[in-house]
Amino acid sequence: QEQLVESGGGLVQAGDSLRLSCAASGRNFNTYNLAWYRHAPGKEREFVAVISWLNGNTDYLDSVKGRFTISRDNAKNTVYLQMNSLKPDDTAVYYCAASRPWAVMSRRTADFRSWGQGTQVTVSS
Repeated sequence: QEQLVESGGGLVQAGDSLRLSCAASGRNFNTYNLAWYRHAPGKEREFVAVISWLNGNTDYLDSVKGRFTISRDNAKNTVYLQMNSLKPDDTAVYYCAASRPWAVMSRRTADFRSWGQGTQVTVSS
């Protein structure tokens, strides 16, 4: 399994931007689908975005489409989440996740076997 370490969270105002990073260990990074999830207090963990290992295709939660962008740099073993036009509802702990090698792109948490420790994003109104 990959070890994943997120960074880049913080306290911002509504309308601001943040870029989250997730650095992975291991040698097979380019074979994993990579995703971001978030968990807000009192809510269930929620899928945010995923990027395919195969062709770079992406998928997003409807409420973040047009505001968030997921990307990956296989040379750096890093996945990013660029978050623009942040809203208070985006406040949560954000987690990155990696799938098994060569998996079909998916939103399901069960399809991701490695998880980071999370980074807090707080958006004030």
